[in-house]
Amino acid sequence: MAGWRTYYTLYPFDDLHRHHRPAAIIAASMGGKFEQVLTALAPTPTDPELSDADRDVVRALGFDR
Repeated sequence: MAGWRTYYTLYPFDDLHRHHRPAAIIAASMGGKFEQVLTALAPTPTDPELSDADRDVVRALGFDR
C-alpha cells in the first residue's frame, strides 16, 4: 500500500490532470484562453472542504489529509 501512496503522490490522476488540463491545453492551442477554459471545465467546488463521509472514506483507505 505504501508504494501506491507514493505513486499517487508523484503522479496524481484525478479528473483535473487526466481530462480538464489536457482539454484546456488543446483549446489554448486553438486560440482559447487556458485559464478561462479550465475554469469552465473544472469550476471550483462550492464547498471545497471534504464532508464527514469523505473524510471517513479517506481515513479508511489509509490516506492522511
